[in-house]
Amino acid sequence: MKELTPQRTRSAVVIAGHGSRDPDSLREFEALVELVRQRAQGRIVRHGYLEFAAPTIAEAAAACVAEGATEVAVVPGVLLGARHAKNDMPAELLALAQDYPQVDFHFGAPMDLHPLLLQLLQQRVVEAEASSEEIIHRNDSCLVLVGRGTTDPDANGEIAKLARMVQEGMGFGGVKVCFSGTATPLVRDGLSQAAGQGWQRLVVLPFFLFDGVLVKRIYAAADEQAAREPGVEVLKAAYLGVHAQVADVMLERAREAVEGRAAMNCTLCKYRVQIVGFEQQVGEPQRAHHLQVRDLTARAQSAAIPARTAPYVPHPIEAESMEIIQAGRDWSGFPPDHLTVLQRLVHTSGDFAVADEIYFSAGAAQAGMKALLRCKRVVTDVTMVQTGLKRAVLEQLGVETWCGVHDPESHLMAQNLSMTRSAAGIRRAWQKFGNDIVLAIGDAPTAITEAVRLIREHGWRPQLVIGLPVGFVGTRESKDELRRCLQVPRITNSGTRGGSPWAASVVNALMIDAIAWLVQQEAQAEGVQ
Repeated sequence: MKELTPQRTRSAVVIAGHGSRDPDSLREFEALVELVRQRAQGRIVRHGYLEFAAPTIAEAAAACVAEGATEVAVVPGVLLGARHAKNDMPAELLALAQDYPQVDFHFGAPMDLHPLLLQLLQQRVVEAEASSEEIIHRNDSCLVLVGRGTTDPDANGEIAKLARMVQEGMGFGGVKVCFSGTATPLVRDGLSQAAGQGWQRLVVLPFFLFDGVLVKRIYAAADEQAAREPGVEVLKAAYLGVHAQVADVMLERAREAVEGRAAMNCTLCKYRVQIVGFEQQVGEPQRAHHLQVRDLTARAQSAAIPARTAPYVPHPIEAESMEIIQAGRDWSGFPPDHLTVLQRLVHTSGDFAVADEIYFSAGAAQAGMKALLRCKRVVTDVTMVQTGLKRAVLEQLGVETWCGVHDPESHLMAQNLSMTRSAAGIRRAWQKFGNDIVLAIGDAPTAITEAVRLIREHGWRPQLVIGLPVGFVGTRESKDELRRCLQVPRITNSGTRGGSPWAASVVNALMIDAIAWLVQQEAQAEGVQ
């Protein structure tokens, strides 16, 4: 019997980049990939982008398979583990594993605070200092380390850790951490704060792999700071860039992935453990958030067929109910932009008379509809309002929801300030999100009372407040207070009726109107063309 010859494993590496609209960034990334290829000792090396550019990660993996690869290490070409490395790229990998079951896929760790990268940052600082004619002791200099900024506190915390390591390792008198976006302080604020501390020199060090829109903004902010206060020298250090040490870190991450040693920092990952302020994201599904901006290059080339908003299509029973409601009374006396809200409240309550007790402040329906499209966040007082929102419509519009009633900090606040958890959740929303929300209250009069207090006494300005709680204790009074609260757009009613389904129905109606408005705008744009 003839023995079977074992199939030889052919390895490949896919460098998974973020992608950029800036051609300088793409050129540098691809130059780094070429450097990785030169140092990869014959392994197949391809690159793909998560967003904005081509080829995609899936296309890069397909090319590796076409070249005969039986083992593919996908290495995140990003510095730190945040949403892209924790959710978006793993989602791509899961899809690849299903598409190519004959191939072994391995996922590498982000580059993180690798010693080789720290050495390269040291080099960038020394190069920046050498560009100056002034000799200034580092005790009189402040390092301004600029990170990308994310919604992940673990990744932002790594920037602070890195700053401390470089400061202590190189002997800077001070250090300031700031971010190009998402997290605070932003670059301009960080530079201004550092300059106000009396340092002779600020060394601005971007912790970025490549040039691009954000790095250009960082350098522009540094130039503005130098112009504002010429007495403080501002040096602009280079980003990491195309360098052999960066390429070697990527190859090391690929090797670790194949060997099963890809170490991720799970101890403080907000998706695995409860991190203060992010408790609700534990166990969040691992799904991609980048699909709308995947391969914009190809989309630009096919711009003759633009993506269109799908109109809202109700369930047949829902559609029949709405026809009955539209024919069931005279609606001519109501403003057209109120009709969807009012008819859906009739659908929810089973009572045509409910339309006569709903109060809209001037422009409230339009303000709420536009706010859902712009701010894309709904805050609710209880989870029943949250669960009453139409999932498919939320996903189509990209609207996120948040309810603070079960938030651990809301519990602590309620205990220590002698307030209800619903009211504490509203205060948490004020602290957490600021003005860019639609607030939907359907259960707790105390939530309305707290919202009105924050609006009047602390300048809170939600884009729309929907106040429709049900009950007998404080319900009438709280809704009357909201009606008199002139500082914000508001939708409420009189009396004791209402409830979570009512508040959810109003938000659903505004989202349905938002979809109809998008469809109309696209149709008008096509007509102009």
